[in-house]
Amino acid sequence: MKATPKGPDPRLGAAGRRAALVLAGVGLFWIAVTALGDALGWSPRLRALLDLFALAGFGFALYLTWQVWRLSRTHKG
Repeated sequence: MKATPKGPDPRLGAAGRRAALVLAGVGLFWIAVTALGDALGWSPRLRALLDLFALAGFGFALYLTWQVWRLSRTHKG
């Protein structure tokens, strides 16, 4: 799909929303498991594992953001 004269490529907006939702979801997940770990006294090993999951999610969100940037660069003309 090419960009139309009326506006930008709709794929760019969808990719941006997807990246934002992943980033927000991972952030909320990380906050929730940190609070639950404190409240429920989870072991440091389990909390570290969940932190690694969150780190992987943030890395994936960074990759999605990079894809949005690449897509926007190809549609500049």
